[in-house]
Amino acid sequence: MLVIGIAGKELAAAERDWISAPEVSGVILFSRNFASREQVTALIDDIRVLRSDEFLLCVDQEGGPVQRFREGFTRLPALARLGEIYDIDPAHAVALAEEHAWVMASEMRALDIDISFAPVVDLKRGNRAIGERAFHDDVRVVSELGQAYLRGMHLGGMAATLKHFPGHGSVLEDTHFDAATDTRTLDELRETDLAAFADGIDAGAEAVMLAHVTYPAVDAVPAGYSRVWIEDILRADMGFRGVVFSDDIGMAAAESAGGVAARIDAHLSAGCDLVLVCSPTLVAESIAAVRGRAPCAPERIATLRGMIASTWQSLVDNPQRTRFIERLAALDVTA
Repeated sequence: MLVIGIAGKELAAAERDWISAPEVSGVILFSRNFASREQVTALIDDIRVLRSDEFLLCVDQEGGPVQRFREGFTRLPALARLGEIYDIDPAHAVALAEEHAWVMASEMRALDIDISFAPVVDLKRGNRAIGERAFHDDVRVVSELGQAYLRGMHLGGMAATLKHFPGHGSVLEDTHFDAATDTRTLDELRETDLAAFADGIDAGAEAVMLAHVTYPAVDAVPAGYSRVWIEDILRADMGFRGVVFSDDIGMAAAESAGGVAARIDAHLSAGCDLVLVCSPTLVAESIAAVRGRAPCAPERIATLRGMIASTWQSLVDNPQRTRFIERLAALDVTA
């Protein structure tokens, strides 16, 4: 039920124990875990030896400002560049979104990474945390490019994760550092931010990640702690049957529930399947807090495991990948 962060580029003894714990369902990797493709491949192989059952390896390889693995991998433009292209040539932007997604997913799958948490389908409306990570400020454009991104990820052998439900882009605050409140009504959200999530769910997204944003016109607690948002709206009203992730419990906006144990319990009680504990300093306490709870069902984890995967050499030799990279490189990369 926990997806945990680790500290460095090799596993410490304590981290081997954490990964072996049945309460841990996966590991999320960051730039701190990366030195080279060879090094991160060895780290991934080491983790897989410890957990050969249904176990997830995750990363945020969105492109632009959020790309954890850089040296030796395709430099991916921010999603906002695709939105800018859409304003000039919609069909070209849709094709580029599929290609961006395929390149990202196929490179991660070649490493045996299951999930890159993508795509961001928040609106590009000035949020400090989202910024260039979002396609556009128009939900119709976000929806179309988001669906194209899903298609590309699926072709690359990777399940898709829509984030950050029900929409993080229309508030100013960065929830890594501050609490955030969006005062709009549910009807207003349905007409804007939520539409991109609804279309992504209809297009077959396997997972959704919650925002640490409070929408007091809907519920008094942040979305990740809210059964109204998860069970009543996301699952009952919108028909989502996939896996629900929390955002990182170490973020400042998650602190409203209390300490580490209270945050995890609030997420699980609200209906989250998997809880992100990205900071290694919180992992031991988090595992202790859920000791004895039933872990996330293996069949749910299985829906997120990577599908097809090429070897790195076969990717390098693939002329389609070369064409896609050339087209992406032609965009104004500002990462």
